[in-house]
Amino acid sequence: MGAFLSVPLLSFFLVPTISSYTTTFNLLFFYMTWSTLVWSHTPLRVEIFGTAAFRLVFYVLPSVIFFLFDVLTPSAAVVVKEHGEAGLPGGRKRFKLRPKEFKIAGWALANLFLGLFTQAAIEWFFTRILRVRSAIKVSVSLPTPWTIMQDILLAFLLREGLTYASHRYVLHHPRSYLTKLHREWYHDLSLPFPLTAHYDHPLVYLAHRFVPTYLPTMLLRFHMLTFLLYIAAISIEETFAYSGYTFMPTSFFLGGIARRNETHLIYSGEGNFGPWGILDWILGTSMGETDFEDDVRNEARDHQLGQRVRHAMDANNRKVHVDTLRRNGRNGRGK
Repeated sequence: MGAFLSVPLLSFFLVPTISSYTTTFNLLFFYMTWSTLVWSHTPLRVEIFGTAAFRLVFYVLPSVIFFLFDVLTPSAAVVVKEHGEAGLPGGRKRFKLRPKEFKIAGWALANLFLGLFTQAAIEWFFTRILRVRSAIKVSVSLPTPWTIMQDILLAFLLREGLTYASHRYVLHHPRSYLTKLHREWYHDLSLPFPLTAHYDHPLVYLAHRFVPTYLPTMLLRFHMLTFLLYIAAISIEETFAYSGYTFMPTSFFLGGIARRNETHLIYSGEGNFGPWGILDWILGTSMGETDFEDDVRNEARDHQLGQRVRHAMDANNRKVHVDTLRRNGRNGRGK
């Protein structure tokens, strides 16, 4: 692990944003660092430690910080909770955190490790037993930005379909054994709070979280860099959408997912089976005050409002600038 981290994986994405060097130099540094990493380590090592590093940075650390914030400063956390005291890890007993909440956090982290172990086992089985190419492409060649965006968008759509199908027809099917486990574990929560994105029975976690996330990358055979960006986006989504907070980096994407997650728990899993809500909207299983269509409409309205405000401010600034020039011109002629 130490040898792997000696080549700073995250510098691939941080250096271009914090340095003042030219784009060409940044790309050259990026390619040299990536090439060194690929040549110095086995593809399995690059994939597993890369995935672990991105999960740690984009999910584990912020979720643990949010969880500790809720636990150690409940009087401050309750102010930014969507459902007030009910959204705190300890429920309405703000100052009496039960061992159950630490058990939930522990199982969430254990499931995340289980996912990494399963991912490593799949790659080992493909490359060592079947003697075929790896599920994730680890190579020196880099994908184009268009390829990255196209693959990630397609993977998110496949993930939406797989998550919806497994959630509705497997985890909430009256004759499924996983339904019983899902209700005894995840649906024992009153509301989501930090770290609950990965909380469930391990078998349910693999069917509902790991498979819908990893299978699209296998079918599309992602390049490793595309896979890392995909994992980063999903980790950010899970961190905020299950935090229970009122503030979100974007109200449409994360805010809508958060509302659907909360409604799914409140109504004991009678709807809102997909993370984005697209299939819920199409198939009529949306629940709550807003659905996917409402989220898109509200985001468009807010965006247009923001544009109108900016245009008004720009017009006002131009008017002030013109008035200043005129005033200065009159003063100059007076002299």
